[in-house]
Amino acid sequence: MTAMADIWKMIAGIAIFILGMRFLEDSLKSIAGRPFKLFLRRQTTSKIKGIAGGAVVTGILQSSSVVNVMVLAFVGAGVIQMQNALALILGSNLGTTLTSWIIATVGFTFNIENLAWPLTGISGILWTMTTTGSKWHRWLQFFLGFGFLMLGLDFMKTGVEAGINQIDLSRFNQYPAFVFILTGLVITSLVQSSSATVALVLSALYSGGITLYAGAAIVLGAEIGTTIKLLIAAQGNMPDKKRVALGNFLFNTITTVVVFVFLSPLLNMITSIFGIKDNLVALVFFQSTVNIISIVLFFPFLNIFGRYLQNLFLQNGTEASFIHAVPVTDTDLAQQAIENEIRHFLYHVVDFTLDTLSIKDLHVPGIKIEKSQANRSIQEKYEFIKELHGDIQGYYVRLQSNTSEKEKTLRLESLVSALRNSMYAAKSMKDAWGDAEVLANSSNEIKYGYYKLSQERIRTFIRQLLSILESSDKDQSEEMIRLYRQVAEQYNQSVHTIYKENMYAHLSDTEISTIVNYNRELYTAKKSIFLAVKDFMLDSESAARFNELPGFIR
Repeated sequence: MTAMADIWKMIAGIAIFILGMRFLEDSLKSIAGRPFKLFLRRQTTSKIKGIAGGAVVTGILQSSSVVNVMVLAFVGAGVIQMQNALALILGSNLGTTLTSWIIATVGFTFNIENLAWPLTGISGILWTMTTTGSKWHRWLQFFLGFGFLMLGLDFMKTGVEAGINQIDLSRFNQYPAFVFILTGLVITSLVQSSSATVALVLSALYSGGITLYAGAAIVLGAEIGTTIKLLIAAQGNMPDKKRVALGNFLFNTITTVVVFVFLSPLLNMITSIFGIKDNLVALVFFQSTVNIISIVLFFPFLNIFGRYLQNLFLQNGTEASFIHAVPVTDTDLAQQAIENEIRHFLYHVVDFTLDTLSIKDLHVPGIKIEKSQANRSIQEKYEFIKELHGDIQGYYVRLQSNTSEKEKTLRLESLVSALRNSMYAAKSMKDAWGDAEVLANSSNEIKYGYYKLSQERIRTFIRQLLSILESSDKDQSEEMIRLYRQVAEQYNQSVHTIYKENMYAHLSDTEISTIVNYNRELYTAKKSIFLAVKDFMLDSESAARFNELPGFIR
């Protein structure tokens, strides 16, 4: 086998190992996701319990990324304090070393192929035969992931061993430790798995390709690289999420700098004082020690560190554009701010509605959609809208308690109704998106034609709606009544068309069901966003006229 083939085998091993980690993560999240979440939430009453809980759950799930994302969700929901979230992160970093211990103590002591091949083959075949989402499917995915994990490790080990026989890697050991730290950082940032990096380092160490000192430096770099994924996951989200992600980055970076200064003495202590002569075990022991040092360094200062992070991302880090610049105690300005914010929210929902149906030729005027928002996926835009909705809702609750004037209270109720209906519209469009993708990519002309028809109707509807929103005429009730009747008439026409016998002759029952659900979600979305604009634009007297319309459902 050539040197290039050995390198490709090693790279394939990394890919298979990461795939195994993903399979393990996904299966364990679905098998025991809720119990683990509840367990983590119960561990947030103190910092010590947070560290222990983070370590235990990460050790079982074999992924600090899963736990860290759970922590982000808890923080985003406001159910845990910053310092306890940081404690969970510290514990999670320690718990992820369990994977390294398993690899070091078991992965190189017996022929992995004897278990990896049959486990992967049998579980893989049975996995394809079971129903997706079933209990057996999830457990088989777990065993398949474990098989991939061992298979990837075997590929890495044999690839590195063969490569070392043809390439003298010893000359690389002359490079300064900083180069190895940078190597670990880059590799982990790219593969998004510190476990894969450590497995690769253990393979090189086992084969004699690198020294313990070089391996330890790469592990230090991996400690920083593993924080990149969390930083990416926190971008564009609530400030607390950014704070937690930055906290994790600072934990690992500062610890890496401190340990790097004492790297040689620390390795000497492990091999001489503790008497660990096996380089594989010594490296994993070093990795665990690094994370224990991180806990010792930061635990006494978690409250101070939490307060420091709370002072970051105050205004520019929020999803909202207006409300955080005005205190709720200034009710006049606050009411104007929330009105501007809800208009801003409406435009985001309109943009999301157009995006779900790939309508690119209609410009959304008014408050401009942020450039960062324009490049996000449908799911990311929906998450943004949910975050912004929660931000505005919280501001409304605080403002309501400071408002006693009847006129202002009535206007606030109309505004929050507009906010609520806008969110309903976004949810309906997200639910319609999957069916829209099916119809848009269908080779069936009836299904594709129906998608194009729905595109044109949404385009026309949004154009009319934006005209109302941008109009300088305050009383748009007549125009809105005509628009509502148009929406209701189009829905009735669609239902009539769907159930015509000639359509049934060319479509299966499942295809008909897809179109029915898609049509219903679009109608619900249009009706909801229409109601939002009505509540936002019209006074209570003009809005009352809609209650008299036939079939009008609030």
